[in-house]
Amino acid sequence: MPCQPVFSSHPSSLGSLIFSSPCFFRNNQQDKLLLHATTISFSARNQSESTLSIVPNGVSVVDRPINEESNSMDFDRKNARSRVQNLVDRIRALPISERIRIIHVFEKEQAFQNLSGFNDVLLALFIADEPDLALNLFCSNISSYNLMPDSWTFSIIIKCHCKKNDLDEAKRVLENMVEIGFLPSVATFTVLINSFCRRGKLQKAIEILEFMGRVGCKANIQTYNCLLKGLCYLGRVEDAYEFLMKSKKSLVKPDIYSFTAVMDGFCKVGRSDEAMELLDEALEMGITPNVVSFNTLFNGYCKEGRPIEGISLLKNMRERNCIPDYISYSTLLHGLLKWGKIQAALGVYREMVEARFEVGERMMNTILRGVCRRSWKEAGLLKDAHELFEKMTRNEGCAIYPNTYGLVIQTLCVAKEVDKALMYLNEMVGIGHSPPRMITFNSVIRALCSEGRVDEALSVLVLICKEERRIPSRICYNLLIHEFNRQGRWFDSCTVYGAALKRGVIPHKRPSKQATNYSSRYEFCIVD
Repeated sequence: MPCQPVFSSHPSSLGSLIFSSPCFFRNNQQDKLLLHATTISFSARNQSESTLSIVPNGVSVVDRPINEESNSMDFDRKNARSRVQNLVDRIRALPISERIRIIHVFEKEQAFQNLSGFNDVLLALFIADEPDLALNLFCSNISSYNLMPDSWTFSIIIKCHCKKNDLDEAKRVLENMVEIGFLPSVATFTVLINSFCRRGKLQKAIEILEFMGRVGCKANIQTYNCLLKGLCYLGRVEDAYEFLMKSKKSLVKPDIYSFTAVMDGFCKVGRSDEAMELLDEALEMGITPNVVSFNTLFNGYCKEGRPIEGISLLKNMRERNCIPDYISYSTLLHGLLKWGKIQAALGVYREMVEARFEVGERMMNTILRGVCRRSWKEAGLLKDAHELFEKMTRNEGCAIYPNTYGLVIQTLCVAKEVDKALMYLNEMVGIGHSPPRMITFNSVIRALCSEGRVDEALSVLVLICKEERRIPSRICYNLLIHEFNRQGRWFDSCTVYGAALKRGVIPHKRPSKQATNYSSRYEFCIVD
């Protein structure tokens, strides 16, 4: 079955308008979106024609000629933004439970003397995340103020319904808006199309696009970008790619956001190489990529386990005078750490610090743990672990997590820096951190015993026993008994063994009967 046009011409009072615009056609057999360039003609309508209609809420709109929405915003935009922001700040300053009273405050201030002031309040409520208040104000009060809504009023109401996820009502308002003689702007149509696409309702979005064409409103690239994202959201990446390629030949040319939307779709399904090819195509068209384009690729490479490719991408980014942002660095850094590329992660971390980005607490802990683990095999990283740890201890806003603290202590034990390990263990307990994991205690006891410092190792066991409901592990007792046996301290070995049995722990090691030297000074410090 041949493709049939979705759009149809519709009379408009804007005068004779003939233009070429990208329009959608639906292939009923393949259920795909195709983009074609076509010419749509609109005939003139009697300029004196007017409409008389009653808005469902009881607001009469008389003799209102069809006007572009932009005509209702013919005022100083800068001053308007300032007024609206002031209203937003006042609304947000109130507790949520008391915000309903702000309407009465505005009434006393005579904010609703004209439609412009009324629209400012509606918009402020929308921006302040109070769409219900905005809708109640519109439905209940606009007629009492002897005001008639204009195109901008309806546009705000549509946005409020979209924010509430009441898209069917938003669509009804849009249709009613056209029925009473207003032509919504492309921005208003795009808001609703985008809302449907973000919720995976692509068919509904296409219906709005068809309606848009029927009333004579030309879609722009922002509209098509919403549809590209909607296709990718549903996993229809091939359709999105086909749409993008056809749009390159249409009158409305794709921009970097068009390419980025499809690139993101490819990256999410593990096709980052094809996303990179799309970036190259954009460059060939003279389109300058932005930081979001590169961040999309960083995310794709990291998800696919190829974060090292992000290093060269970071270099490519700088060569094109595109400055990496926090998301660029953090995404790449997270990927490198996740896939064990510690040396590369340290390099990116240093670049991030040089660029004066603040590395978050969680990320700092992740880096330190990764460096600590790798330092067990690469001794050269121990210095980096020291530097990171010292930096975090000096930074009051960056807490060291208990598991990170414990891993630092274990790392010092592996590196034979037992004195520092013991000092940090006492610090960790002394400053009120969560109790160290048993593996941390085991590491310190093992390191001390390996150096023959069994008395200090025994003090660590005492430290464990002082904690309520904390029972030392069998490993702790085994290490101590073995070292006491090795040193010939049979009585101390028996004391530790007895303390273990009293706490319900049966060590594998037993006191050696061949021991010759012993000391009884720890007899009472372990046994309760």
